[in-house]
Amino acid sequence: MLSTRREDGALRPLLHTLLIMAETVFARILKGEIPCHRVYEDDHVLAFLDVFPLSRGHTLVIPKEAAATIDQLSDESAAALGRVLPRIARAVLKATGASAFNILQNNGAAAHQAVFHVHFHIIPRFESGEGLGIVWKAGKLESSAAPALAKSIADQIPPNSSSA
Repeated sequence: MLSTRREDGALRPLLHTLLIMAETVFARILKGEIPCHRVYEDDHVLAFLDVFPLSRGHTLVIPKEAAATIDQLSDESAAALGRVLPRIARAVLKATGASAFNILQNNGAAAHQAVFHVHFHIIPRFESGEGLGIVWKAGKLESSAAPALAKSIADQIPPNSSSA
């Protein structure tokens, strides 16, 4: 099977990578086939204004790496996103005069992901209520099941491959 190697060494089927890059509007933006209103770009990340904004200044931040969901993203691209998100969020706040903002990132169709290329929304919130509306139906963590669930999740986290 043909495959590509991500920066973290994991193999990804080549067909999977090609389908992600060929089918998304973000891939076409990255290739220059569709224009965008760029607000930031470096070797790993591109940020641009959303053409269907929830509020003025709604900005999308995407990795240049082809990955549908964040769990498929390399550590290098994830770190690059993490480094620039706060800077872009501060710029959006200053430029729009917004009092607050949401950062939204969905993974998979069941989580309402519409474009299958990792992306973060920086959505300014204004006193008028303009921005992302959220209804949060919180449950309660079962204290008897919590230790086993926490251990199960922790056991699935691979050790850090880079040493400081």
